Amino acid sequence: MNDATPSPELLRRLSGDMTFIAWYYIVTGALACLTIVGALVGIPQLISGLRLKDSADELMRYAYEPNSQRLEQALNLQQKFFFIQKVLAIVTIAFLALYFLLLLAIFGSGLRD
Repeated sequence: MNDATPSPELLRRLSGDMTFIAWYYIVTGALACLTIVGALVGIPQLISGLRLKDSADELMRYAYEPNSQRLEQALNLQQKFFFIQKVLAIVTIAFLALYFLLLLAIFGSGLRD
């Protein structure tokens, strides 16, 4: 094993942490889907959690059986998780900006009278 290859133990720990976070996203996404408005965030959150869980599974397989295709698949699925989270973050920031502009407009109009 060369210096650039992570140890199987590190990969197993990372996979376990990824699985825990994946289940967190899956459960909170499913709970958010209990309301119609919550489903707008819950569905992408649930999907991203599933992608992270699949990535963790591939990484665990790679730890036991090093194969570049498994590692590439794990990283591809992880990239999909992060892409969905990035889109959700951008949408959240946009809604917060609109919310603050709305508050400013409401309170600004009330202060002029």
